[in-house]
Amino acid sequence: MRKKLFITLWILMILGLGVLSYVFYGIFTGAIGYMPDFQRLENPVNKYASQIVSSDGVLMGTWSYSSENRVFVPYEYLAPSTVQALIATEDVRFYEHSGIDYRALIRAIVKRGFMHQKNAGGGSTITQQLAKQLYSEKASSVLERAFQKPIEWVIALKLERYYTKEEIITLYLNQFDFLHNAVGIKTAARTYFNKEPNKLSVVESATLIGMCKNPSYFNPRRFEERCRERRNVVLTQMVKAGYLSRTEAEGYFDEPIELEFRPVDHKEGIATYLREYLRQIMMAKKPHRDEYASWQKQQFYDDSLSWDNDPIYGWCNKNTTREGKPYNIYTDGLKIYTTIDSRMQKYGEEALTSHVCKDLQPAFDKEMKSNKNRPYAAKLQKSIADKLLNRAKRQSGRYVTMKANGCSEQEIEKSFDTPVDMVVYTSNGDVDTVMTPMDSIKYYKGFLRSGFMCMENETGFVKAYVGGVNYHHFQYDMVTQGRRQVGSTIKPYLYSLAMENGYSPCDEAPNVQKTYIVNGNQEWTPRNGSTKHYGEMVTLKWGLATSNNWISAWLMDHLSPAAFVRLLHEYGIQNQEIVAAPSLCLGPCDISLYEMVGAYSAFPMKGVRRIPIFVTRIEDGEGNVLASFSPRVREVISEESSYKMISLMRGVMDGGTGSRMRNRYKIHAPMGGKTGTTNDNSDGWFMGYTPSLTMGAWVGGEERDIHFTSMALAQGANASLPIVAKFLQQVYADTLLGYSQEEKFDIPNNFEPCSSVYDEDDGEEILEDMGTMEENADQLNSETR
Repeated sequence: MRKKLFITLWILMILGLGVLSYVFYGIFTGAIGYMPDFQRLENPVNKYASQIVSSDGVLMGTWSYSSENRVFVPYEYLAPSTVQALIATEDVRFYEHSGIDYRALIRAIVKRGFMHQKNAGGGSTITQQLAKQLYSEKASSVLERAFQKPIEWVIALKLERYYTKEEIITLYLNQFDFLHNAVGIKTAARTYFNKEPNKLSVVESATLIGMCKNPSYFNPRRFEERCRERRNVVLTQMVKAGYLSRTEAEGYFDEPIELEFRPVDHKEGIATYLREYLRQIMMAKKPHRDEYASWQKQQFYDDSLSWDNDPIYGWCNKNTTREGKPYNIYTDGLKIYTTIDSRMQKYGEEALTSHVCKDLQPAFDKEMKSNKNRPYAAKLQKSIADKLLNRAKRQSGRYVTMKANGCSEQEIEKSFDTPVDMVVYTSNGDVDTVMTPMDSIKYYKGFLRSGFMCMENETGFVKAYVGGVNYHHFQYDMVTQGRRQVGSTIKPYLYSLAMENGYSPCDEAPNVQKTYIVNGNQEWTPRNGSTKHYGEMVTLKWGLATSNNWISAWLMDHLSPAAFVRLLHEYGIQNQEIVAAPSLCLGPCDISLYEMVGAYSAFPMKGVRRIPIFVTRIEDGEGNVLASFSPRVREVISEESSYKMISLMRGVMDGGTGSRMRNRYKIHAPMGGKTGTTNDNSDGWFMGYTPSLTMGAWVGGEERDIHFTSMALAQGANASLPIVAKFLQQVYADTLLGYSQEEKFDIPNNFEPCSSVYDEDDGEEILEDMGTMEENADQLNSETR
């Protein structure tokens, strides 16, 4: 009887081993369960965020899906304490086994399976945990998890065949999700401690590795004491493994959890507007007219030109990976090296915020305090203001969502008039308040919008790009997306057409009001804000410096509106709705700040404009260069005409409407420039250039009917010029940037367009009159178009 039992047990054991061997063979070959093929084992599907890097090597941000913000870091860039803490805590015999630690496995089976000790420790090695991270779906039950385990054992054995121990450690730490959108050790180090992974201290490494057991339960943001206890467990394990002495560990035990928590938010950081712009254009697809609304004719035209001529536009869909698929900036771990200088970007953002938020916004709020039409201009009819607000309500996300859910107009109206808790933006930071959704629409429309861009003349590299005051709350980009009336900043283009037609800065024109016959029989009588030198012959240089409308109209009458439109397009102005009318000389057309900066670069660069460039090269995750981008140039005017334009536009800065740059902000570098203010003070512009840089700034309301009443506050010299001035003050103060106020324009020594054309008292009168001059210039636009 005993012999039969013995034989039966042996037969059952052999059969069990046979079945087990068959199951594992089936798993190994992929006949049972999921087994990744050779290619996937050698190249695991890791979704790495793409990184956007400044020209001076600063990581500006990442692009990723919200749950996959992973940035790859190589083994040599890991802190030794991080690797030691991981091995000591998760797999102390890591260097001794080949994927499965049988001693730990048997211990876990005995203690957990037979003795029911939940704190007995797991049997999974680091390699098995990696196999789970890479290839196992989240189990919906204990039974499903039990079936996953043997598959992970086999995958772990295969991983050990294909990878070194260091590579397995690297894959594991790059794969682990530390929560708060911090996937991988690099993002986690930056999120929790604002450090690079190789700079983590022993205590910080132990804190992060302690989270590997359960990142939610041991999260330092939510459970500091619990996390500290877990960290000390890790430190104790490091002592047992011989990585720390008992004395060292005891010195760390009492240290508090000191975080410098900076969660990854794609709406925060530097150059947020540029990062979003690049994300959109790099992932853009070939435009097709049927994908655009009827009112998007201009957008379709812009996108079509960009697809054909701009190599960065649609780059991801114009190029493919080794697998033949289009690149994906969210998962392919690209490195995009931009032209932005992080220091100059910081100076640009600070200059815009300082002036718009701290100087202009309080003044605007003061003006609006007694305005019943707020945020719209007081003179706007209330019925029109109400209509504009109702349109804004219908375009809001709340309205669209409620309408889609079948809510009635009455229900929607009630929702918009019911106060709710909300966090709102202020110039001094976000605040909690109670407000109706309708009031919040009015509230946000009351903030001034602005844009600033700076480009290097020689290369076309954009060094600073600020699309607004705060990307988190105002995401409409006023550098590339927004087109606004440019007012008097269009006049240099007109004057350059004159220079191309043989005029010189010294040539004279009659400073008188004149009536012109336009469109066959219509009369047009431009007005001007000053009668200084009325009835006299004045030079063109004086005319541009004082932004004189009569001189601009006289020039247009002697030239051709059609030729002027053609020249504007040569300057890179893409607006196809520009009308070839005499009043065009006063700037009624809408142009983006991006286009204006690119166009103005022709003046200091011998008549050859630089097309602004944002990216110099793109690399894959292994450092291979996938694409390089070179400056693109277009000749617009002759060298001689460009020298004349520098002379004309220096007059604007040295005694004309741009004199505040000298008098108030003490910038003495050679500069050319032009201010502009449009009808009803809706837009304030300043465009300027030095021998090395071309810059532009715009300030205005979200809509044209939201604007200053005071011309003194709204004029380009007050609204926008200070942004450029404050930016230049910081740029010149930072000697490491290499820009100097002593540099000169590259003009032949024997070039002498004309001598000074100013009376000694003209400069102050120009400053007093320039707002009225520019306002009148653009009032004419509304009268004649």
